[in-house]
Amino acid sequence: MASPLDKKGFIQINIIVKDIEKAAELWSKLLGVEKPEIRINHLEGGENYTYRGEPITCDLKVANIDMDGWVLELHEPAGGESSFKEFMEKHGNGVHHLGFEVGERRDEVIKELGEMGFDTNRTLGIYPGSSWTIVDSEDALGVNLNIKPRR
Repeated sequence: MASPLDKKGFIQINIIVKDIEKAAELWSKLLGVEKPEIRINHLEGGENYTYRGEPITCDLKVANIDMDGWVLELHEPAGGESSFKEFMEKHGNGVHHLGFEVGERRDEVIKELGEMGFDTNRTLGIYPGSSWTIVDSEDALGVNLNIKPRR
């Protein structure tokens, strides 16, 4: 059966939290690891960041925990409109997306997901060496998808 995603490409679970300091502390205790660094990602609207097709600027508090082959990523919306703020307002804390690395097939995968009826215009972010696309699959799959050519 042909599929746009390969389970071997699974790279992350993203969880939206109201208090990233508390969540990072608790996750580190649960997993027996050092508390991850918490940083602020500033996403500048324009060609490098769009939300629902519009160039929007926002800030996110981010913490990553390496899970030996994939990453547990915590996000706390910290200003401006974003997919993450939208999720927080709708659901509160919870799993926002599962991330998949698809390599050079990125455009093909996005096209296939669009043909399956998913909104592929939720969020696009471009950063040095890669990009990410949040596919709006929440209503159908219970979670959004994050498609990346490479980590």
